[in-house]
Amino acid sequence: MLEHHDGWAEIVLNRPEVRNAINGPLGLALADAFQQVDDDDATQVVVFRGAQGAFCSGLDLKSFNAQPPPDWLADFSTIWRGAHRAIFNCRKPIIGALERYAINGGAALALAADLLIAGRDAFLQVGEVQQGMAAPYNLAWLRLRHSEALASRIALLGDRLDGVTLETLGIACASPADEEVVATAHEMATRLAKYPAGSLARIKTGLRIYGPADADDWFDKATGVHPVGQPAPRHI
Repeated sequence: MLEHHDGWAEIVLNRPEVRNAINGPLGLALADAFQQVDDDDATQVVVFRGAQGAFCSGLDLKSFNAQPPPDWLADFSTIWRGAHRAIFNCRKPIIGALERYAINGGAALALAADLLIAGRDAFLQVGEVQQGMAAPYNLAWLRLRHSEALASRIALLGDRLDGVTLETLGIACASPADEEVVATAHEMATRLAKYPAGSLARIKTGLRIYGPADADDWFDKATGVHPVGQPAPRHI
């Protein structure tokens, strides 16, 4: 769901009946929404959150395992890459509002935010390692924004990290009381939207030149790692 405000926009993961879990249609909607705000000259900054008090619980496993299989299932890897590509390419700063939880695939979306507001008692968890799963998009966003040491602490342990811990680690820029997360994100967006037109996009674009230039090249590094179920390479 995309909502426009005065100088800023709000993209909302809007599947509250399943705790905003990820499926194919959600991935397509995300790609479209981020492309729209990137193309809109009136939008200076974006708030990214989940509907009805939660960010994202990860993959909608019931949807993925439905019989008959949903029409989008065979194309999900392409759909999900498209969503992350659109987020990566968005020139407008993204303010993430993390309420309650951001788990696994949902954590990757939260980590994609340029500025993350995390509720004091909310948590982020890159927990794929505990399930024997790969975590390519989490790893890609972690290594884009943080050191290998910090990424290792988060991805190898798989622990739940509350808002205060996320702020201490430098992953979140604020950890207000949970009921104040969205209001804090809105206040930040309203303040940033008053800056001179285009200045935020220029700064974000300037910062990005020190990192990867192409979204697919960057995400390919993570998705191209040895598949689950095969031994790790002897030399890494």
